[in-house]
Amino acid sequence: MTNQSSRNKSNITKITITAMLTAVAVVLQYIEMPVPLVPSFLKLDFSDIPELIGAFVISPIYGVIICLLKNLIHLPFGSSVGVGEFANFLFGAVFAFTAGMIYKHKKTKKTALIACLAGALAMSVLSIAINYFIVYPAYAQLWAGGDMNIIISMYKTILPASDNLIKSLIIFNLPFTFVKGIIDAVITMLIYKPLSNMFVKMNTAINKKSEK
Repeated sequence: MTNQSSRNKSNITKITITAMLTAVAVVLQYIEMPVPLVPSFLKLDFSDIPELIGAFVISPIYGVIICLLKNLIHLPFGSSVGVGEFANFLFGAVFAFTAGMIYKHKKTKKTALIACLAGALAMSVLSIAINYFIVYPAYAQLWAGGDMNIIISMYKTILPASDNLIKSLIIFNLPFTFVKGIIDAVITMLIYKPLSNMFVKMNTAINKKSEK
């Protein structure tokens, strides 16, 4: 088997896995759940899980690609004029890429756990800057007539002390995003091994088929 032929088969496997994981991510993005003790517009979804799996199974870049494709597909159906999709892409890309890069250097269960924790932490810290400078100003213009106090009041209803945006983001969004990442990581750790075995079998089947 030539090197070129081997690369072609590997690319076919990567494209197939990417398409499958993207399809799952798109479906999961529509399944949102409200969370107690946070404003109602903060909802939990599990669409970062396929990106994390892609980063582990293929490479960190493919985790980012899955995240990008998911949000491009969701864009025409979203109600945030692209703001939500852009933020979701940045959060998910940082999560998957950070975790994938750490796991890439040593593929053990312990490293995977550390990678997931680091990815969740990076995503949650980044969420402060992205929400403060991009997402919330855009949302205020779109739905609150440019009045940020309308958004802040939703936080103050839950905790009166959260009387400005940065304080609200640190008190609510940072832990929410971190916990979301941890939940995604736990689910990924539970399903990663059987999925990884399935993808190995898929790769073997593609190689055998191409040899006929």
